Amino acid sequence: MDVERARDFSRAHHRAVLATHRPDGRLQTSPVVVGIDSEGWAVVSSRESAFKVRNLRHDPRATLCVFTDEFFGDWIQIEGAAQIVSLPVAMDGLVDLYRSIRGEHPDWDEYRNAMVVEKRVLIRIPLDIVGPSRHG
Repeated sequence: MDVERARDFSRAHHRAVLATHRPDGRLQTSPVVVGIDSEGWAVVSSRESAFKVRNLRHDPRATLCVFTDEFFGDWIQIEGAAQIVSLPVAMDGLVDLYRSIRGEHPDWDEYRNAMVVEKRVLIRIPLDIVGPSRHG
């Protein structure tokens, strides 16, 4: 699979599981909603205090398994070293992520306030490795 095909799939399908590494090396998985930003990176919104964010600050290796709403069927895997973008810098990216998945929010001031109250961050993952390259 090539990177552009993985980006297109992630633009159309937003359900995913994010795998991060705990400090002791074990995997931690989280169901997430994923989008693709204007630079072509996979993006996920999370709370600053979430374990996935803590894990990524310790070890930036991230793996996303993105799948269709039907769950069974096509899926892709994305691997890369994640970047955590905190507020206030993350706000434009959080707005862009919402728009790319849900469209326009009925009250953007309310949305922005909720992002601050929830202490949201943007997790950005480059598409360094994508797959599968074949089905077995």
